[in-house]
Amino acid sequence: MKRDIHLTKEVTKEAQSDSINNQHHPEPERMQGSLFGEILDWMLMPLLLLWPVSIGITYLIATSIANEPFDRALEDRVTVLAQQVKEYDGKLSAQIPYSARDILRADDIDNVYLQVSGPDRELLTGDSDLPLPNDEDKPVPWSVLLRDEHMRNADVRIAYTYVNLQKRAQDSAQAAPRYALVQVAETLDKRQLLANQIIKGVILPEFIILPIALTLLWFALTRGLSPLASLQEHIRSRRSDDLSPIDPHGVPEEISPLVRSLNEMLRQLSQSIQMQKRFIADAAHQMKTPLAGMRMQSELAMRQSDRNEIQRSLEQLSKSSESATRLVNQLLALARAENQSSQAIAFDVIELNELARGVVQDWVQTAFTRNIDLGFEDVAHPVNLHGNSTMLRELMNNLIDNALRYTPQHGRVTVRVAADEERQLAFFEVEDNGPGIAATERTHVFERFYRILGSNTEGSGLGLSIVREIAQHHDASVDIFSNPRSHEPNMPGCLFRISLPLVQASHSVNANNA
Repeated sequence: MKRDIHLTKEVTKEAQSDSINNQHHPEPERMQGSLFGEILDWMLMPLLLLWPVSIGITYLIATSIANEPFDRALEDRVTVLAQQVKEYDGKLSAQIPYSARDILRADDIDNVYLQVSGPDRELLTGDSDLPLPNDEDKPVPWSVLLRDEHMRNADVRIAYTYVNLQKRAQDSAQAAPRYALVQVAETLDKRQLLANQIIKGVILPEFIILPIALTLLWFALTRGLSPLASLQEHIRSRRSDDLSPIDPHGVPEEISPLVRSLNEMLRQLSQSIQMQKRFIADAAHQMKTPLAGMRMQSELAMRQSDRNEIQRSLEQLSKSSESATRLVNQLLALARAENQSSQAIAFDVIELNELARGVVQDWVQTAFTRNIDLGFEDVAHPVNLHGNSTMLRELMNNLIDNALRYTPQHGRVTVRVAADEERQLAFFEVEDNGPGIAATERTHVFERFYRILGSNTEGSGLGLSIVREIAQHHDASVDIFSNPRSHEPNMPGCLFRISLPLVQASHSVNANNA
């Protein structure tokens, strides 16, 4: 047993040590990203991705532009060479003067290759290793074609054409066509040089423009986000107790929803603080009377020597204690009803007949003690509604307690549940035959701590305020009428009616099945 205790102490010490270490070394908070950096990233990312794409497109366009004039020059060369191909007495010759050959081969950068071959592809003149075309279709005479090949470890561009060796039409009709092939090829060095020059002419300005664009982008973002910085500085400079709305003037349209949300939050926070201050002030004010009475009665009891006087003081002390307890309970109930939002309250499907019957049973003994006839009337079918049973029970308790307090002895208090299927409403009614409430007072009785002048009944003036708050949370209305069943002129009675929305029929069926 001692060993177990010793081990427990060691485990406890280790746990305490871990807790202290965690306090000294808290987990690092997760850093939130900068809005400026986020926007900058999303703007730079497409720019940096599109830049190489634009370079590739520029290269393709530059290559196409560079090829076009060189292709035309190559076509002219092959046309000039084809015009030198002649046939004399069935013999084919391509007599190219040296001056023409020099013109055809004149090039400072590219290597130029020539080839003239006969109908059977026999070499007449030129370079023998120049590749032959793979034309499967019937050649079109004097039509210059272009193709790319690889020759002598270099890429070459070849222009070629076919020369029709048959001069007369009747010869063409009687014999098979005979064509001579003429080709001129050149390497691609000049084309690549021109393309590179075009690319340099386009890309180099981009290297100058890009830093300027980034600088302008940085400045634009800084300028565009400056209202956020101003708003942050304005909020930071406010006093901690300043809950006034933030001025929305001068705020960009995109930030206006944020400012409106902040103002709404400040309004709710201010309202909550005001309610708490009012609750504390009201509670302090209302608690003075019962506490002063309890202190006075306790001091009288200590000074008395007669047992009967001491007993009387203790009874008064008990009544004051009961009154203080009831006041505290009602203050707490009102605070809960006022501070809870409708979204935070758990609503369920409630059967109103069953709930009201249970509440009335709790008040039977109190009504019997006061010689008051307490009755309950319900409907034959279930009356289902959405609500919070705890809050609705508090509402019913306050209405019944109010009716029992203002109803004289031998009076009647009736609690009633009714429903209107056409209007989809459920009704909870409490009627009495007490002094009633004048029409001019009915709008004021729901105010906190409001008491009708001339009323000698004990109370805090909070019960109907609690009823109103709970009814508002349930989208219910509270109406006050004179009791139509009271026939005494001095006692018109009072009828409180709570109208609550019914649950739809499908929801009721599901709730009953559940």
